[in-house]
Amino acid sequence: MSGVGEPDGELLARVFLTRVLEPGDEAGGRWVREFGAGEVVRRLREGARPLPGVSHKRWTGMLARAGTARPREDLAVAREAGVRFVCPGHPEWPGQLDDLGDSRPLGLWVRGPAGLRMWALKSVALVGARACTEYGAHMAATLAAGLAEQGWVVVSGGAYGVDGAAHRGALGAGGATVAVLACGVDRPYPRGHTQLIGRIAEQGLVVGELPPGDHPTPSRFILRNRVIAALTRGTVVVEAAHRSGSLVTARAAQRLGRHTMGVPGPATSGLSAGVHELLRGEAVLVTDAADVVELVGDMGQLAPVRRGPVLPRDLLEPATRQVLAALPGGRAARPDEIARRAQTAQEDAVARLYELRALGYVERHGDGWKLTRQAVMSVRGDPEPC
Repeated sequence: MSGVGEPDGELLARVFLTRVLEPGDEAGGRWVREFGAGEVVRRLREGARPLPGVSHKRWTGMLARAGTARPREDLAVAREAGVRFVCPGHPEWPGQLDDLGDSRPLGLWVRGPAGLRMWALKSVALVGARACTEYGAHMAATLAAGLAEQGWVVVSGGAYGVDGAAHRGALGAGGATVAVLACGVDRPYPRGHTQLIGRIAEQGLVVGELPPGDHPTPSRFILRNRVIAALTRGTVVVEAAHRSGSLVTARAAQRLGRHTMGVPGPATSGLSAGVHELLRGEAVLVTDAADVVELVGDMGQLAPVRRGPVLPRDLLEPATRQVLAALPGGRAARPDEIARRAQTAQEDAVARLYELRALGYVERHGDGWKLTRQAVMSVRGDPEPC
């Protein structure tokens, strides 16, 4: 929002246009640049002659959408959901999005306590397959945790698979993460990630171009990826088949002059074929957070000396520490047993177990979970904080 009091005319005009123009509409972006958002809205409201470069059929559809746009109502609904609208010229606007030219977002709906512009200055995108392998989820969570521990913001799309693992890895390390959605930020998607996206909104940021209540479509997912690429200093692809939306993000990053990185997988894995194709081009091979930081960090910010895992329990969230404490010392335990001993829901226990796995505390044993050797040593040698 523009602050206390009435929103200004520019902000209202851009909110209005989020109901009329699809994300990434270059013709619409050109109109806003040449005539101003207010003038574009005026022409739409008055049903005047079509703007340059638009067919009669498309103009008719835009007029129909303009007739239902209620920007003040959208702002009120957003405010009720703890969402603000940030547009170019606002102090919170990330200037690197201007690199998108006429496909730049009209504005971003932002949910969460942090400042988007400051967080975006030191951020990395982690993207990959939705139906990822266990290797892909492990690498995404481990990379995200490592980046978060070094003060980097992890940006992803909130989806199943690699996206979710990246967000959880960053959160599990007590770090910062941003989910860029292809729908209204007040309506989490996918629904199975409602709890995760709510947690991101509490500890990080959830952002999107679409107004409150709007739904995702296949094209909106693809167009959302250009925002992820532009917002960050570089994009890491963890697993991606030849026809993957993650490759769209990587190629957008390349066009924008951002760093593009890939995590190699097995030569026989179709889910790594797209990554390997990137690596044969201009993408850089990375295997851990240190590799990423060495590439995207400031001059002189080199990869640290390699050391063994550091497992300070007192850095974990209390609820995560409680799940860790619920694991028996010498055997594997099923998730329902761990949840019962931790006095939490089984879904929450599983989510935190994946975070703990990313941090090196636990490992899967069939249907159960067991403390790693390093974690057992950490627990024995690291007394509980007061």
